[in-house]
Amino acid sequence: MRGDLEWGTVPRLVRAAAETHGEREAVVGPRTRLSYRDLGARVERAAAAVMAAGVGPGERVAIWAPNTPDYVVAALGAVSAGAVLVPLGTRLKGAEAVELLRRTRARLLLVTDTFLGVGYVSALRAAAGGAAPAGARNRGPLRDLPELRTVVVLGDRAEAGEGFQHWRGFLADAAEVPARAVRERADAVQPDDPADIMFTSGTTGRAKGAVTTHAQSLRAFATWADIAGLVEGDRYLVVNPFTHTFGWKAGVLAALMRGATVLPQPVFDAEAVLAKVSSERVTVLPGAPTVYQSLLDHPARGSYDLRTLRLAVTGAAVVPLELVTRIRDELGFRTVLTAYGLTESCGLVTMGRRGDDPGLIAATSGRAVPGVTVRVADEESKEQPAGTPGEVQVRGYTVMREYFEDPEETESAFTRDGWLRTGDIGVLDDEGNLRITDRLKDMYTVGGFNAYPAEIEQVLARHPLVADVAVVGVPDPRLGEVGKAFVVPRGELAPDAAAEAGAELIAWSRREMANYKVPRQVEFISELPRNASGKILKGQLRG
Repeated sequence: MRGDLEWGTVPRLVRAAAETHGEREAVVGPRTRLSYRDLGARVERAAAAVMAAGVGPGERVAIWAPNTPDYVVAALGAVSAGAVLVPLGTRLKGAEAVELLRRTRARLLLVTDTFLGVGYVSALRAAAGGAAPAGARNRGPLRDLPELRTVVVLGDRAEAGEGFQHWRGFLADAAEVPARAVRERADAVQPDDPADIMFTSGTTGRAKGAVTTHAQSLRAFATWADIAGLVEGDRYLVVNPFTHTFGWKAGVLAALMRGATVLPQPVFDAEAVLAKVSSERVTVLPGAPTVYQSLLDHPARGSYDLRTLRLAVTGAAVVPLELVTRIRDELGFRTVLTAYGLTESCGLVTMGRRGDDPGLIAATSGRAVPGVTVRVADEESKEQPAGTPGEVQVRGYTVMREYFEDPEETESAFTRDGWLRTGDIGVLDDEGNLRITDRLKDMYTVGGFNAYPAEIEQVLARHPLVADVAVVGVPDPRLGEVGKAFVVPRGELAPDAAAEAGAELIAWSRREMANYKVPRQVEFISELPRNASGKILKGQLRG
């Protein structure tokens, strides 16, 4: 039975998992080991706290934090209270996060205190104009976010600060809400209700929020779990961020559907991952190709016991055949699969199958999953025959309902006959295996994170040195691709000053945008190549 029919909604899945898997470990962190029964109880308490904070069904709850057990409890609690989850990437800067909070009119924010040396609470206060005016009525704690009524700081040792709540105090408020009311709120959630808004950027540089439902996500990742072979008792190390579709849905939701144990990994560090695989007997470890390459290259790899590793799922970049072979032979994975998806399709479109030849796994992203159809089309959206490149277009149950409150972008995302435009260029073979060959929208992938040139170019254009700019992705041995900025300087720039100016622009960029968006290279040129209509010829820049 498919996931959307068996459970219907995420809150019902949580309840069923608690009843079915009981004392089996559900979530394991450095100081936390939750059974499925414990997880179910904590999620109900978190849902009660969300209700006590005044969040109504369909209102947005944002979370800005890394992978931790608290994230799992908080996010599941929010959707169990009927809220729509808005994950914010931990690499976003304060201003970027505030913009998404403003656009979604989030009522509640759950935020980490610090992560990787960055004070998220301080960044939030600075970007949101500081505390709301004293005595202001019907407002939350931040001046520029009047719709945001409650901010909760996650972490056992976090200091909430003025106007913010601590996670423990927030949960204590759950006592105000009767258990019956929590159950009624969860039961009122319907399969076709929105479950989350996952933001992705586009060619305009403006982030767009893909809205997907409970039923879509559950059906998609029950299918994913079937194809991958995820089973009860698997121990699943989730290195993909929960703030991204794959980390949350192929990670947490899929694990709940199968009774696997989730081990959240807040940041990828090769030696830390090797140690956790060994100590926690990890069996499942999906990730971008750079994850496996880093593990293979680590000098201490041989000192860790990796014999439990069984299932690897990768994608987001070209996967060399040699890497697929080494993942199997040297890391010991018995199953290695590749997949392709995008935020607008629940993160799932095609997938390899167990038993596929390693060469096929390396060369393609597999075939469409059941219930989803893929075609390759020309500029007029006319379907192309096998072997002919064109835009990859998708139709099926995984496709988003809409971009949140953005009808124009929603309309432009679909063809007249209802196919989702992915913006990727690919080729289908005679068996329906998809090979991605280019990116129509110029997007490139940095260590598993999608980077969008138009968004980056808009930020760089604010620098006083920059008169004109174009960003392209260029190969990188560690991250797969990184950004290179071609800059037309404002005024004269002496040749011997170019290196210093480029370094200064990169340093400035690190203060203004998430690290994966920052160009690693800067080249100054006299003018950008353009066609007759003024469009930049990025193919010439890539060489």
